[in-house]
Amino acid sequence: MSSDPIADMLTIIRNGGAVKKQEVNVPLSKVKLEILEILKRNKFIKDYKINDRVIEVSLKYYNGKFAIMYIQRISKPGVRRYSRAKNVPKSLSGYGITIVSTSYGLMTDKEARQKNLGGEVLCQVW
Repeated sequence: MSSDPIADMLTIIRNGGAVKKQEVNVPLSKVKLEILEILKRNKFIKDYKINDRVIEVSLKYYNGKFAIMYIQRISKPGVRRYSRAKNVPKSLSGYGITIVSTSYGLMTDKEARQKNLGGEVLCQVW
């Protein structure tokens, strides 16, 4: 059992892209599904589907290169990182995304700033 399942999912995706896998399998959870939906909406992954307690994530490549150049967990179970709406960090000067857990659910840094919501900064992707 892992102490940080979100970090484990990000590592599985990062490692799958490094070895050019088309699909990777991630254990099922609601938070992971929300993160994957944000990644899909922002075109970092092709798609995902649920199969018996496992999420199958289809990875995306552009000209043979993995679509995700950087994916990193920011807030960890031992050290939580919170940010106010004005101070939500931008990823790569706005070219990437920062996923934030707010009182209205998970959203990107841009959406959080538009809705004037702060929260826990989960991860950055570009």
